[in-house]
Order: sequence, then C-alpha cells, then structure tokens
Amino acid sequence: MIVAQAALETRMLLRNGEQLLLTVVIPSLLLVLFSTVDIVTVPVPATGGGGRSVDFLAPGVLALAVMSTAFTGQAIATGFERRYGVLKRLGASPLPRWALMAAKTLSVLVTEVLQIVLLTLIALALGWDPQGGAGSVLLLLVLGTAAFSGLGLLMAGTLKAEATLAAANLVFLLLLVGGGVIVPLDRFPEAAQSVLGLLPISALSDGLRDVLQHGASMPWGDLGILAAWAVLGLGAAARFFRWE
Repeated sequence: MIVAQAALETRMLLRNGEQLLLTVVIPSLLLVLFSTVDIVTVPVPATGGGGRSVDFLAPGVLALAVMSTAFTGQAIATGFERRYGVLKRLGASPLPRWALMAAKTLSVLVTEVLQIVLLTLIALALGWDPQGGAGSVLLLLVLGTAAFSGLGLLMAGTLKAEATLAAANLVFLLLLVGGGVIVPLDRFPEAAQSVLGLLPISALSDGLRDVLQHGASMPWGDLGILAAWAVLGLGAAARFFRWE
C-alpha cells in the first residue's frame, strides 16, 4: 500500500506544473545562468578545491533542490490536500496515517533522486569537478530532507492552504538569497552571518560545499544543525499537524 501510494504521489507531483517549476526548472536555470555568466554576486572561491563558479554553485543548487521538493513543494501540495478534504478521506481509508506520511516521504526521495541526477549531469557538462565522498553527501541530503520535510508538513498542517502557498514561496525566495545558495554567507554583515549560518539551507549548502568543493570528510557542525532542525520539525509536525 505504501509503495502504491508513493507511486501515486510521485506521479501527481511530476504532473504539476508549479511543482516542476520549483523542483526542476528554477534550480537548473540558476545553475546554468550563474555558472556561465560572469555576475558579481556569484563568487569564485579563492581557497579550496575548484576555482570556477560551477564548483561553488553546484552544491548550493543541490541543497536548493532538496528544499524545493521536501519543503516548498510538499508544503503547498499537502496544504491544498488538507483544504479539499483529501487527507481526511485518506485518513479514513485502510492506509494508516503513518503509512501515508511514509508514502509522501518516499515520493519526496524519488523526486530528489531525479533532481540530483539531472543537476549533476548539467553541472558536469559545465565543467564541475566534485571532490569528497558519497557517504558524507548522502548523509547530508538525508538529514536535509528530514529537516525540510518536517518544516513543510508543520506549515501545511497548521496554516490555511492560501497562507501556506504564500508563506512557502516567500520562504523559498528568502532562503534562496540568504541561505548561501548563490551568495556566500561572508558577503553578509557579521551579525547576520551567525544567524543565517544556523538555517537548514545554509547548513546543507555549506556542508555539501565543504565535501564536494573542498574535499572535507564529514562536516559535523552542519550535520548537527540539520539533525536539530529535523528533530524539531518532525516532532512539531507530528504534534500539531491537523488533518482537517
């Protein structure tokens, strides 16, 4: 039942034009545009591996892809399912509520795999030379997915659908600019850096950049931040999510 529901959730997500815009088109365009155009807001790191823009941008865009699917897309889709009574009906079906959440999680993971494969191919075609190990990258992506998924479900389960739509898109834009995706955190004032560095998108993008650009073994600090957000988000979602 979980697999069948996950397949349905994935098909619905991939058929949704707005979801595709968030999960595929925007990250791909950002990667291509800022990697090939010399724009001042896209720095070329002076230290560590990789001296090209794509080496800096690719890890950040991968983090953005995770956020767009696990947080923004899931929050909007779940919010409108809740508004139209879909979740209430599914909750009364033979599929347990925990199994429905598991199916949604599987759907997010499948979509992320497709995103990461596509973005990796684009980045490699642009000359990206990734460093580091796959194990560290996988752990970062899993914890990032858990953190964003919990926050997305919390938003969808507590706000009205229209408020969720507006808030999720606003958060996406704000974190795109201030989360270290295309603009490094050291471009912000020092007081802001300490706060922005604690955001899940900053931890995920910085952690991926440490591994894939600089060849770090395991960014424990960023993993700790993501784990804390995952516990807080999933715990709050389980506690306060309203099915009706």
